[in-house]
Amino acid sequence: MRTLVRFLIPLSLACLAAAAPRHIVRFGAGMPVELFLGPSEAKSQKIEVRALYVDSKLREFTTGEPHEITDRLFTVRKAYRLNDSLPDDAKKIPRWRWQRGGWVLVDRGSGRVTTLNLPEFDAYYSGASWYRDYVAYCGVSDNGEKLYAVVAQIGAKKPVVLKEIGAAHVKEEPESQCAVPKWQRDPMQVTFEPAGAAAVSFLVQSQRADTAAPENPEAAKD
Repeated sequence: MRTLVRFLIPLSLACLAAAAPRHIVRFGAGMPVELFLGPSEAKSQKIEVRALYVDSKLREFTTGEPHEITDRLFTVRKAYRLNDSLPDDAKKIPRWRWQRGGWVLVDRGSGRVTTLNLPEFDAYYSGASWYRDYVAYCGVSDNGEKLYAVVAQIGAKKPVVLKEIGAAHVKEEPESQCAVPKWQRDPMQVTFEPAGAAAVSFLVQSQRADTAAPENPEAAKD
């Protein structure tokens, strides 16, 4: 009897594993769309949008390349259509305009798609740079006046870096407040280059970060 039980338990576990549903995550074909620029939206530029499907169900529209975190997890930026119709428009037909949104985390194992809450992330001005499970970007305060260097880690409650680095300005072009941050592997360091201000770097060490010394000591005196 004990021999039979020892045989049946592994067999049952194997059957359960085989019966577990496998989720199919894939992107659709790219679609060129117009992204309108600046407060007046007088200009536009082309971006490519792709649908994200989980088990053949449309979950999100996305733009840009995904970032692979592990063989199971990846992140990708959302895109969405916003209805630009006015209440007094003669024709009650939605007037769709494409916008870029925040980032989502996709789990290939569970099929779950989770919106990431990135502090001070501005969908228009923030250009995100990923390394491992960290993301660096220039954030903008809620009142649109302050510019922040931000480094966030997936799963962490607080940002690893949240430091004011200057004033924000209204600009026409997206991601024009700051260049996309640059990562360095060893030591793990990220550099921010805000428009019209000096670059600043941070050494990132698991849940905390220290301001890195400039390569040229004389530059710190200017």
